[in-house]
Amino acid sequence: MEPPRKLHVGVVGLGRMGKRHALNFFHNVPRAILTAVCSIDDVEREWATHTLAPSGVAVYENYDDMLRHPGMDAVCISTTTSVHAPQTIAAIAAGKHVLCEKPLATSTDVSQTVVDAATRRPDLKVMCGFSRRFDASYRDAYAKVRSGIIGKACVMRCQTGDVLDPTGFFVNYAAQSGGIFVDCAIHDVDLALWFFEGAKVRSVSAIGITAIEPDLLQYNDRDNVMGMIEFEDGRIASVYTSRMMIAGQEDSTEIIGTEGKLTINMIPVANHVQIYKPGGIHHELPQNYWERFHQAFTTEAVEFTDCCLDDTQVPVELASAVAAVEIASALQEAMITGNKVVFDDKGRRISSSSGQAQRRTKL
Repeated sequence: MEPPRKLHVGVVGLGRMGKRHALNFFHNVPRAILTAVCSIDDVEREWATHTLAPSGVAVYENYDDMLRHPGMDAVCISTTTSVHAPQTIAAIAAGKHVLCEKPLATSTDVSQTVVDAATRRPDLKVMCGFSRRFDASYRDAYAKVRSGIIGKACVMRCQTGDVLDPTGFFVNYAAQSGGIFVDCAIHDVDLALWFFEGAKVRSVSAIGITAIEPDLLQYNDRDNVMGMIEFEDGRIASVYTSRMMIAGQEDSTEIIGTEGKLTINMIPVANHVQIYKPGGIHHELPQNYWERFHQAFTTEAVEFTDCCLDDTQVPVELASAVAAVEIASALQEAMITGNKVVFDDKGRRISSSSGQAQRRTKL
């Protein structure tokens, strides 16, 4: 009997998230083998040389060289957002399945080029990784909403609160990230598209401030933003995104229906331990996004691997990933200009309505 076939995966980009993806495929995905990794950064390659190469993982500096690695079936892309699209398209051209970190790009047009490339290769699985769709709690909430337990879901209130990073990482990254809505709030935009399945956006508006990182202004970015998404069928979603949570990572969602509501992670906890001391009861919070969603990333990698090996449908369609970028980039524009961005009845942008420009962006 032949041994079960496994998916040979390469990971490009070995920053904080890339290392996690590499180790995830290396340790936690039974039907996958981490075959190669790639980074243009000397320190990241040194990490891979010490951590992965002794187990037979090839380490590359040049992405094109990694794409030619013998027997490699798939690529996980975890580089800066500005190169997600060209690296995904290059992998498709090389005949590789692709799992690309969100977002596909910082603009709708560039995101669409990925869809076009994937359409020309229907034999390949190409997926954008929206980790919350693979989280057990969000999946349970989605199933309950679909069952009608809260009636018709009409309103979503979402929060993505990143723990404060004093290193200034997000300021440097803002030059390439597309801004806080495209880089961070896009998780919540994707949730709205998922839970409000089939809904077309009518308009978006947004505001923001730089409470702790005034240097973000040079990149037309903010560290705290609020956005409102109005859909054609009347449903609405609000998003609050912050880079300055002091206690830990705070990601939560509230879904309000005609017959009740659901909440996910409204009181963030790292575990179920509570500490009783004079003055109150305390518990710990996850200290970064990975701590909160690490199991979701494993599920994501497992299901991506399965769909490649079993030739089944990818769990997240690329068209939805493009729609998320379009809405998130419109929110970023609305926040910068102070104008509402309006869409037609098919969800296509048609104008930016004039509004009062933001006068105050710094506390």
